Amino acid sequence: MNDPNSTAANSIETATVGGGCFWCLEAVFQQLDGVLSVESGYAGGEVLNPTYRQVCSGTTGHAEVCQIRFDSRRITFSELLNVFWKIHNPTTLNRQGNDVGTQYRSVIYYHTSLQREEALASRVSAEASGLWTDPIVTEITELPVYYPAEDYHQNYFQDNQREAYCVYVIRPKLEHLRTDFPDILKPADKK
Repeated sequence: MNDPNSTAANSIETATVGGGCFWCLEAVFQQLDGVLSVESGYAGGEVLNPTYRQVCSGTTGHAEVCQIRFDSRRITFSELLNVFWKIHNPTTLNRQGNDVGTQYRSVIYYHTSLQREEALASRVSAEASGLWTDPIVTEITELPVYYPAEDYHQNYFQDNQREAYCVYVIRPKLEHLRTDFPDILKPADKK
């Protein structure tokens, strides 16, 4: 006899991506139907338990990332990656807009061999789409140790919507999301 709770538990997956400031990625992925949680954090560096100040120094090797828990019955890893390619510029090395440094690099950290295959295929599709004229420089590598960011970085947009960065950088990404991906938004965010 199949246990429906077992099926639900098996459909919960984790994705970890970086594409500039984690505040932007977090705000975007929180809007997607099937995304259960998004946590800002650090991955890919040499320092144990890094702080934001250390990561911002550019000396730890960590990237600002978001770790996304999602229900793969409602949204697929490939759909998450489709959003990922369009909400940041994957052709700029260690930079997103005015955010410059290795901590802002474009990266997909895969958790499974299947995610690796899907990430590589999605990069080929993104390159072929013509959306970007320059070559994509996004790293695709296995997830090393992941560290959650400090509490004040979590839910940053939700808690600081009137801050200049939220108004001029994050809000346009959310508008772009509503225009380009209306079918995968949470019902409350479609408005």
